Amino acid sequence: MKKNPILLFVFSLFLVFPTLVKAQKTAAEFFEEGVTKSKAGDFMAALQAFNQAISMSPENAPSYYNRAMAKANLKDNRGAILDFDRSIELNPKYSDAYLYRGISKAKQDDFRSAIQDFSRSIELNPDDSQGYYQRGINRSRLENYRGALQDLNRTVELEPNNAGALYARGNVKLKLEDFTSALTDFSRVIDLTPKSPSAFAGRGYARIKLNDFNGSVADYSKAIELKPDEAESFYNRGFSRSKLEKYEEAIADFDQAITLDPQNYRAYYGRGFCKSKLGNQRDAISDLNKAVDLNNTPTDSKVVYAGRISRTILDELRGVVQERNKINELSTERSEALFARAVGKNKQGDGKGAIVDLNRAIELNPTYYEAYFTRGMVKSAMGDQRGAVLDCTSALKLNPKYAEAYYVRGLIKHSLGDENSGCMDLSKAGELGYTQAYKVISDYCN
Repeated sequence: MKKNPILLFVFSLFLVFPTLVKAQKTAAEFFEEGVTKSKAGDFMAALQAFNQAISMSPENAPSYYNRAMAKANLKDNRGAILDFDRSIELNPKYSDAYLYRGISKAKQDDFRSAIQDFSRSIELNPDDSQGYYQRGINRSRLENYRGALQDLNRTVELEPNNAGALYARGNVKLKLEDFTSALTDFSRVIDLTPKSPSAFAGRGYARIKLNDFNGSVADYSKAIELKPDEAESFYNRGFSRSKLEKYEEAIADFDQAITLDPQNYRAYYGRGFCKSKLGNQRDAISDLNKAVDLNNTPTDSKVVYAGRISRTILDELRGVVQERNKINELSTERSEALFARAVGKNKQGDGKGAIVDLNRAIELNPTYYEAYFTRGMVKSAMGDQRGAVLDCTSALKLNPKYAEAYYVRGLIKHSLGDENSGCMDLSKAGELGYTQAYKVISDYCN
């Protein structure tokens, strides 16, 4: 039976709090609130509840674990890993903390370290199918197909109807060229999930390798019916039809494959081959030329990283931050008045004049963290990103809970190419309640 990871440690809370005295009750209530919010899918509210539980009871491993799960659901895998680390530090036998830390690491493409976590999870809980499944998937990513097959075999032993494991095992068997057995796995997946286009496509490919082209056409037709925007399915159905000498039907499939994926040189080759068979040599040569040209162009089919934050994007994302220009009692050095005047000058487009006033405000009141942050914002808008980072850092030294400063510093670091540190700052901003950070994390940190 599959577990609900969010609720795994509700009971362990009571092991941590065997006798809830009044001073501990509030921490327990915050923990329960976090669990309830997580069950409802409100992970931002859950995260804030777990923050409170941790602040009141900082040695409670389940609170860190559940906060990590909330962060993972918000796609903040870096932040999740830090909380899983703390959970494991407090309870080294926490098998699910290893399991889900491994999943977060895998989402950061740290497959080797993820495998170590899955192995530790298996040591602690050898009958949990998820540990074997995740280790098998990640071994496959590292092209250790025989090790992956062993893990997925064990997963299926523990969960015979696990469609995900059967599908993954089918793909591993394709890599090991065990096409007959792969076909059996994909057929079982189809029995369990009759509307899985990837299962039909997998079985169709196994049938190509077994020279069952009629069966392959049938499977890819079903895959296309279920998912009509998959170029590879059209290509493979076209290939099977060309093997059956149904050249006009094959050309129609290759046309669609090229429409969906203009870089699919194999589809140009297949279409050119079929046109040649039909006597259209001029168009055939054109397609074959395209196939050769595309095939000689280095391409990387996997987009590892979508690109750092550009200056335009930085300006847009930073622009949502509102300065904290609230009236305060005027001190004798009048730093507050200088700060307010700086904000006004900046709004009028006088960034240089704003910086002069902010410099003076900081000189008069060196603990004025809002002045440091605002000066950083102005510097960033004027293109001095490194100076802006220094000012945000100064603001955070004075106020470590300044969520907006983490957010802006994270944006700027990311734009300067320091993606990991930038994303960690964004994670901290989100943890402190600045919800805008999670949208940026989702777009630029995964």
